[in-house]
Amino acid sequence: MNNQIPPQLPFRTEVLENAEIIAAARTIINEGPICDNCLGRQFAKIASGLTNEKRGEILRSVLRAELEEGKCWLCNGLFENFDAWVLKALETLKGYEFESFLVGTKVSGMLLENEELLWEVAGAAHAEPLKAELNREVGKRIEHETGKIADFDRPDLVVILNLVTEAVELQINSVFIYGRYRKFKRGIPQTKWLCRECRGKGCERCDFTGKMYAESVEELIGGSILEEFGGVVTVLHGSGREDIDARMLGSGRPFVMEIKEPRLRELDLKRLENKVNDENKDKVEVLEFQYVKREAVAKIKNAKVDKTYRAVVSLKTGVLEEDLRSALDNLIGAVIEQRTPLRVVHRRADLVRKRKVYDARLVSFEVPIVEIKCDGGLYIKELISGDNGRTIPSLSALLGTEAEVKELDVVDVAI
Repeated sequence: MNNQIPPQLPFRTEVLENAEIIAAARTIINEGPICDNCLGRQFAKIASGLTNEKRGEILRSVLRAELEEGKCWLCNGLFENFDAWVLKALETLKGYEFESFLVGTKVSGMLLENEELLWEVAGAAHAEPLKAELNREVGKRIEHETGKIADFDRPDLVVILNLVTEAVELQINSVFIYGRYRKFKRGIPQTKWLCRECRGKGCERCDFTGKMYAESVEELIGGSILEEFGGVVTVLHGSGREDIDARMLGSGRPFVMEIKEPRLRELDLKRLENKVNDENKDKVEVLEFQYVKREAVAKIKNAKVDKTYRAVVSLKTGVLEEDLRSALDNLIGAVIEQRTPLRVVHRRADLVRKRKVYDARLVSFEVPIVEIKCDGGLYIKELISGDNGRTIPSLSALLGTEAEVKELDVVDVAI
């Protein structure tokens, strides 16, 4: 014996026992032709387990009110064309890979005004907005037709029903891939630099490319994977950045690559690694690809990072090896007070920053090569040169002679 109470019974009972609900429903019906969805939606918060359309049918039955001929004045016939919107949404989704979705609606000013007018007359204590019903019901149909799930927190994409333009739009959320990159060639910036003269429009200075440099790590890696995902653009979010003339060696620099508006979301990342590396030999190499969530971008941007640099140093006057070793020893454990370097002060705030040196050693004396481990954010070139007294202490000051970096490599980024 089935003792389950039919879902429509509690609603019908509530209606019959509440004169206020009956009066409100009668007022709504008397306003003009109204469909069952719009009628039932005004009482959506009463009982559960029913569609608004079913609520409307029950109310109409209780009031013995027949469905008037003509288009519903409240939704302007929207729910009569409900199936057409579902089909339009499914057609728009073709060609996109996704596991989760959400439905949103852009409501026209006329429909919003109609809803507000009705609530002024009949009240809105038990009602839900039109867009809430449309989002839910279209979402249920998409779930049924595709087997995908609605996700209110982190959907792969959002289906937007634009009632103003009568079109279905997609808001496709980005794919994020974590990895590390090595840069073997000097003269390549991490991200694309727009031409300072034309700001990307193209001019004689940039040979009408719109860029200061022909290529970047971002473009080299992104160019190899963008087409694979069918995306619109890639954005590289790095854990800091090396100088353009520096190489990035060792275990590589952590980064997150964002692929915007991708058609595909689940590709073989090992295959993508190999593709990037095959297409960019002698320039960049990637490793450790893995899918991550958006929060990974903030995590690598805000993480405390220690970095190890190897620098070929030029000294204006000769020094003894023991003096060079002694100067490096004096840097170990030192807290460096560094004013924004002259070479970057035009684009950075002119501040004094404190960064610590953890280790400093001499790798080679004949051609002086030093290796320094320090806090992220310490400008190594200026730690060597002193930058006209803007970095204290410096290797130059400790040696009593001018010093500058001729070649610089980042050999470790510990995050």
